Amino acid sequence: MAYEVTATRKRPQRFEDLVGQEFVVSTLRNAIEQGRIAHAYLFSGPRGVGKTTSARLLAKALNCVHGPTAEPCDECDNCRGIAKGSSLDVIEIDGASNTGVNDVRVIKEEVMFPPTSSRYKIYIIDEVHMLSQSAFNALLKTIEEPPEYVVFIFATTETQKVPATIRSRCQQFNFQLIPLETIKGLLEQAASEMGIEADSDALFWIAKEATGSMRDAYTLFDQVVAFSNGKITLAQIREKLGLVGIDRINDIMKDVLAKNQSSSLDKVHALLARGVSIEQIIKDFSDYFRSLLLIKKGVRSENVLGEQVQSFPAEIQNAFNEEQLEAALDMFLNLYRDIRYSLNPRFELELAMSKLSKLRYVASTASIIEQLARLKNDLINGTISPLNPILADQKTVQPEAPSAPAPQPAAQPEVAEKEEKPTPAPEPVKEEPEAPKTELTLEALKDILPVGTKEVRNTDDGLVLVFDDRFYHKMAIRSLEETKEKVSKKAGYEVNVISSYSESKAEIPVQEAPPAVKEEPIETPAEPEPAAQAPAEEPEQETVENASEAEVPEDTAELTSAPISKMNDEQKNLISDILLCFDGREER
Repeated sequence: MAYEVTATRKRPQRFEDLVGQEFVVSTLRNAIEQGRIAHAYLFSGPRGVGKTTSARLLAKALNCVHGPTAEPCDECDNCRGIAKGSSLDVIEIDGASNTGVNDVRVIKEEVMFPPTSSRYKIYIIDEVHMLSQSAFNALLKTIEEPPEYVVFIFATTETQKVPATIRSRCQQFNFQLIPLETIKGLLEQAASEMGIEADSDALFWIAKEATGSMRDAYTLFDQVVAFSNGKITLAQIREKLGLVGIDRINDIMKDVLAKNQSSSLDKVHALLARGVSIEQIIKDFSDYFRSLLLIKKGVRSENVLGEQVQSFPAEIQNAFNEEQLEAALDMFLNLYRDIRYSLNPRFELELAMSKLSKLRYVASTASIIEQLARLKNDLINGTISPLNPILADQKTVQPEAPSAPAPQPAAQPEVAEKEEKPTPAPEPVKEEPEAPKTELTLEALKDILPVGTKEVRNTDDGLVLVFDDRFYHKMAIRSLEETKEKVSKKAGYEVNVISSYSESKAEIPVQEAPPAVKEEPIETPAEPEPAAQAPAEEPEQETVENASEAEVPEDTAELTSAPISKMNDEQKNLISDILLCFDGREER
């Protein structure tokens, strides 16, 4: 007996044998049992999922001697003729080779003759989307009002190319991809029938490569059986078909994480020396990073991943975040498109492997902005946020508590006292606070402090200069190092100077207002009434400021030479904006 391929030998002969298309099977069975036979059907879906097989099963169900029935007997002449493709009343037409109007004219003429020995005259047109627009138009009238004994069954993989006028005259059935586990089970059954021993992981790989097509799975299965010598293993498949394999990719990725670029490149060159094509390596790496990305998003289904989750080491799963995995997948997808026009595809692959070593440090614009915002908050609040271990190899730095250094000097004298009681070692330690001879107050430092300083606070972190005017605060920040040197020189020891801005005027002592007024050059006030009404110190300051604002020149050249204390708020803001433009920073 002649050899028959597995796809033809295992073609379903009953509706219950059609796997993965439960909706189509149930709908057709109910329609046949209720006698609701349509005059035109449109079967659409991917390749190898059972469209043509379903058309033949429907033809058998309609023309069986005991029918129309959902359970054809497969024994009468009509059923046997349809199964063999020799029935005169079931005409199968290839739409790709019969695309013209003349071919449709032949169908229209044949439709006028009733079936010879069957109940229905059935036309199965495969790849119907290949018909020309004129052929579709010529077929419209026949499909809409055919004779009662004629049934049209169209099959296509591209529904969008079928005109809407044709689709509206047909009952449409969308076929789905067959699940991976279902394909694997049918492959195990086929191997058992042929007496072939097959490993589970090998059949899983075949089912995955079929991408939901049962015909593709059977075709690849026959090819693997031909070189397996009675036992199908994944190692033989990788060796004979030139595959990379997830184990080899895991080894390469471990070298990448260890920053051992020479070893990773050597392993890639070894794959090329074994005959694995560059395209296949890129495909396997793309599939690898896709699976890692889906695992990172919480997907655990083997049907979706195409691999078992335990096949990916935990260190590799935790080494990258979603943004980095997306960048790696995008890099290999673009690489597959670029190698077509590359000077040397091998150079492109080696460059991609070199980029993988820096994958842990890849960050998107959004993540960089987030890190900068975190650093800004840390500078404002005086805290230290932990570093991201994915973006840095160093250990995270935890902020030190302010009370931690205090007990350390106190603990040392206690130990000294226990060891040597008569030695008065702790006494000179207490004399250290007496070293500064100058008191750090606003009055003592008014000659060296920046203009606009309203309050001086002595804290554990250093000397805090408080400003209630934003412009003065910005100017003080620019000269902070110079101020620190002056204060330290006058105090006699190193002092840490910090600039602070506070909008609340209630915290500013009233005693500091008179010296600020005395420093400003008092000119003849033009408005004597406000000074007479308010004898307090603060209203006097307002009159002086109003007087100074009235005398400020409007010219820009005179504005730059005028004293800062005489400028009004509008002029201060203008200078602040000019300084920010030259400094390259923007206030947020």
